[in-house]
Order: sequence, then C-alpha cells, then structure tokens
Amino acid sequence: MTTSNSSEIHLSVVVPAYNEEGRIGRTLAGIRGYLEGRPYASEIIVVDDGSRDRTEARAEEALRGMPFARILRRSANRGKGFSVREGVLAARGAFILFSDADLSTPIEELDKFWPLIDEGCDVVIGSRALPGSDIRIRQNPVRELMGKTFNLFVRLLLFRGIPDTQCGFKLFRREAARDIFARVRTTGFSFDVEVLYLCRTAGYRIGQVPVVWRHSRPSRVRLVRGAAGMLGELLRIKLRRRKKR
Repeated sequence: MTTSNSSEIHLSVVVPAYNEEGRIGRTLAGIRGYLEGRPYASEIIVVDDGSRDRTEARAEEALRGMPFARILRRSANRGKGFSVREGVLAARGAFILFSDADLSTPIEELDKFWPLIDEGCDVVIGSRALPGSDIRIRQNPVRELMGKTFNLFVRLLLFRGIPDTQCGFKLFRREAARDIFARVRTTGFSFDVEVLYLCRTAGYRIGQVPVVWRHSRPSRVRLVRGAAGMLGELLRIKLRRRKKR
C-alpha cells in the first residue's frame, strides 16, 4: 500500500451526518477503532448538516481524545452533497475517503481499495452491483427498483460503465478530490453522479471494488419526493454539461 510521509496525515475520513444521534456514535467508534490499528496518521471529519437532534454531542463523545478529529457544524440543512464537498475540501490527508453515517459498507472494506490505488487509480469506489459484492441486508423491493431505474437514467443521460454510482464509500487521491469537489454543484443525493462524471471528463482513473453492504434503516432518501429530486439533479448536471460545451 502506498503511504505518505509519516509526519503527514495519510488518510482523511469524511462522514456527512444529519439527525444521526441514534447511530453516529457507533459508526465513529468503528471507524476510530479501525484507524487506530493502522500504521499511518489519519483524521476523521464529521460534517453535521444542521441536525436538530444530538448528533453533534454524540460525535464529540465518540471522537474525544482523538488527534486530528474535527466536527464541522452547519446551522442549516444544506444537503448531503454540500456536506461531503465541505468535508473533502477541508481534509488534509493524502487520501480522502467519504463514508455514509450508517456505515452500510464496513470500514474494513477499505483494505480492498489500496491495491487499486497502487495500480494507479485516482478514485476507487465501492460497488454493490459487481460480481463478488456481498449484500447481507437488502433494501425493500421498491427501493431496489428505484435504484436500478436511477442508474438507467444515469446511463441514458450522462455515462455508462459504472453500475453503482450511489454506494456511499469512495476513496480519492487528494489532488483529484480537491480538483473535482471544487467544481461539484449538486448539493443533494445525486452529487455522487456529478463527482464521477467530472472524474470521467477530467481523465481520472476510476477503480471499482465489490463490497460488503447492509441496508440500514431509516433511509434518508424519501421514495417519491427523493426520486423526483434526484432525477431533477441528473437533468441539471446534464444541462450544465451542455452549457459548458
């Protein structure tokens, strides 16, 4: 595995959170335990997206005493894409991972990503759709159908070759992350698509890894309103691409 200078932060883990008091403590404890067993310096950045519960307090408890841990607090809810962007741009690691607050993909799956980094990938993403993926708790059939339909629209409107754009477990080299996220404009749940589209158009090499995944309730994506909003975001990404051309 490629490592940075021992005096530098090697890995930043960005965790966006909105009203996650019920599970953020457990998630951060898991990430912290994993990182403290690694032979490199790391940091955790929690972006509290205007939570109305005790998310911030629970995060502070879980991260107390950990060097380089930070909580970025927003006074109002701005969206998952906005939160991940802010966390990534604030990160100091040579590599930057963002992970969903429910830790549906276990942090230990990161071990599978480093060989692709060593092979020259700039971005490595977890996938639930590749052979070898291990879906241990599935979404309900309606949500699974929504996900497949969403990916169909991604293929029709923007790009092909990435069967799962939405898995919330993605690793970036710092240079690629800062370049891409400085240009991301999608603030909602479809921001992953814009990130990958920008990576493609900029020529960054994207690796895909089948991962373990467990659906975690409650989901932050509402079925009808969420689906309509994500489709609207796809259309706006496509329009921005046309205007740039």
